Amino acid sequence: MATILIVEDEIPIHELIRRNLQAVGHTCLSAFDGKEAIQVLEQKEVDLILLDIMLPELDGYDVFQQLRGTPTIFLTARSSLSDKVKGLTLGADDYLVKPFEMLELLARVDAVLRRTKKKGKSFELDALRIDFESRQAFLNDKPVDCTPKEFDLLEVLVINRNIALSREKLLELAWGYDYVGDTRTVDVHVQKLRKKLDMESRIKTVYKMGYRLEV
Repeated sequence: MATILIVEDEIPIHELIRRNLQAVGHTCLSAFDGKEAIQVLEQKEVDLILLDIMLPELDGYDVFQQLRGTPTIFLTARSSLSDKVKGLTLGADDYLVKPFEMLELLARVDAVLRRTKKKGKSFELDALRIDFESRQAFLNDKPVDCTPKEFDLLEVLVINRNIALSREKLLELAWGYDYVGDTRTVDVHVQKLRKKLDMESRIKTVYKMGYRLEV
């Protein structure tokens, strides 16, 4: 997993981000203003920075320009097109406007880490190995035949491991925003994954809600 620096001066938001990143296995470092962020980055090597723009001491743009080279996602309440263009033109990897859903942040973090090759392209759990590049799953080193949608669902569960996801959210993330279907579709696919990948004890049912991949 990755080491991620969170630069956010609003403590409740900072803590919420930290808890969710740690829940999926990342190591988190913290800074609450621009100068502190630079000090941390001078002492520690990180894989990704989550950087608020409106910060005390130095704003996020100044911090970013002083320390180029580390993948960065801007987190900000500034939603204007000009602000987005400025952030991306400076070279940021992504730009997320507050308020945002934590699952969206986790997905964007995962995407940036993959793109910058700081995140492993495989995932291992018990006797299971998942190769995200080839979209293949192996159980005891033997390939398991998963349908494209089963693999999509598996990937969503892995990205959001240890987080309870509703059936509706799983439909949205694995099937797409425009999918029109019954949430029982999720139950059917989860049962197939449990059986095919020997994950009965790993994919937990969350009562009256949905499922969680427990790692």
